[in-house]
Amino acid sequence: MAHRPQLSSAARPATFTVEARDESGAIRPTPIAGEHPLTLYVDKREVVTLMTLGAAPEALAIGFLRNQRLVSSLEEIVAVHVDWDVGAVAVTTRDGLQDLEARTRKRTATTGCGQGTVFGDLMEDIGSIRLPETARLDEQTLFGLLNSVRLHESIYKEAGAVHGCALARGSEILVFVEDVGRHNAVDAIAGWMWLEGVDGGDKVFYTTGRLTSEMVIKAAQMGIPFLVSRSGLTKMGHEIASQVGITMIGRAANRRYLLFTDRGRFVRGSEA
Repeated sequence: MAHRPQLSSAARPATFTVEARDESGAIRPTPIAGEHPLTLYVDKREVVTLMTLGAAPEALAIGFLRNQRLVSSLEEIVAVHVDWDVGAVAVTTRDGLQDLEARTRKRTATTGCGQGTVFGDLMEDIGSIRLPETARLDEQTLFGLLNSVRLHESIYKEAGAVHGCALARGSEILVFVEDVGRHNAVDAIAGWMWLEGVDGGDKVFYTTGRLTSEMVIKAAQMGIPFLVSRSGLTKMGHEIASQVGITMIGRAANRRYLLFTDRGRFVRGSEA
């Protein structure tokens, strides 16, 4: 049986109701998104404080460590325990993280909402990543995925103020995560993939946020060849996607999209 760490189950409510006065002066109970500070400790050493919706805090902690390259496999993690009374998540590792202080000393502040950071060299190990060239995504499947996202029940529809990310197999959404920062949503999906033993080689990653260098690097580290956004992209995001070989699609909504980078993986309707 695959290793699975001991996990707490400490999801917070996604929304809270407050009173607001509308344009007519009437009082209206209104749902708003949750936002909570969650300080990550690894073997009793403080690493970072994340501002999060709190919907999947254990997966978020695991995915953060994975995407920051602080752990290389799920087997290194013994337990993840979240305590909202003190706003902390405690991760226990099997053998401790070697040179944690040195590895976290250099931070690159990213454009992620909240506290987006990438530890160490931003481009470290990016050249060694190999994404599957044989994976294919056709236009009709893309349109099906965009429709699935549109129909998905979401906190954004109820309260706004969040970013959403989805991992899909074709047009089927496997997991959908929303958080106050898109980087948190990405990390939570990365953690979920490890916990569920899901490989990224035939998957599509969808995000409501812009495609920055951080988003591209994380998708590449998760082994996902297709990156789709309803928003735009940055110059560095485009450069890294071209270098690592991610098929990047932006401005994707309804039946419109812009294909920015490709390795022959994307099949237009007229080519099918």
